[in-house]
Amino acid sequence: MAHTNLKAVYHNDTLATDLPPIRRFITGHDKNRDATVTRADEGQWTHYDSGLIALNVLYSTSESPTDLNQDKDLTTHDKLIDNGMLGLVNANGSVLRIVDFGPGLSGRMHRTQSLDYGIILEGEVDMVLDNGETHRMRRGDVAIQRATIHQWVNPTDK
Repeated sequence: MAHTNLKAVYHNDTLATDLPPIRRFITGHDKNRDATVTRADEGQWTHYDSGLIALNVLYSTSESPTDLNQDKDLTTHDKLIDNGMLGLVNANGSVLRIVDFGPGLSGRMHRTQSLDYGIILEGEVDMVLDNGETHRMRRGDVAIQRATIHQWVNPTDK
């Protein structure tokens, strides 16, 4: 994918539910070293469970600190995505992923060996911990998952 100024394109029909379109703006520098948007689009959605859940990995890094020179971070991200090699976590890096979790779905109890941030953009979701503790999260709520065993449940019809 070329890293040039792109016109943003929004496709709400690519989502699993009626989540508003997600817009991604990645910044960089032009030939004069001025700040510019190098990529503006909706990312790429991947559907699972008969289309009731969709994931969109908007950005990832594979090292810390991240090398931003010559768009090395973007080139590495694109390779991981294009080759289907990015899992739930990226060792020594980070993953920015949007999850569109359909009505009534229950994810599996799992643990990611990473520091994860869950931000509710729309709707409601239950964060269930391995001890049975459940927290209803609503629009604007944030979960900071510190490598704990957890499950996501959408108890609503939206």
